[in-house]
Amino acid sequence: MNINVTSLTKTSQSSVGHKDDQEKNRLDLIEPEFIEGVGKVLTFGADKYEPNNWQKVEDAENRYYAAAMRHLMAWRKGEKTDPESGLSHLDHVACNIMFLQHFEREEK
Repeated sequence: MNINVTSLTKTSQSSVGHKDDQEKNRLDLIEPEFIEGVGKVLTFGADKYEPNNWQKVEDAENRYYAAAMRHLMAWRKGEKTDPESGLSHLDHVACNIMFLQHFEREEK
């Protein structure tokens, strides 16, 4: 009589794997172009000033709010690209919103 040892040690096998990620943040839903656009604005700022200089700006919340609004209004008036950086005004807005979120988290 031949006994299959592997069948005695394994209780069950499935052809489908399992991963508990139902409650996880779905970062895969963010468009790569959005992330790349913010990255381009941050790179422009790092080259113009220095990396993470935005974290050192005085009265940052008011100034980045004003910057976000200037970029948003320029976009709304039909100017899609910031003349200084050559980048999308909406990417500048997104970057400024990221800055504002950063400072809001810092307050907590």
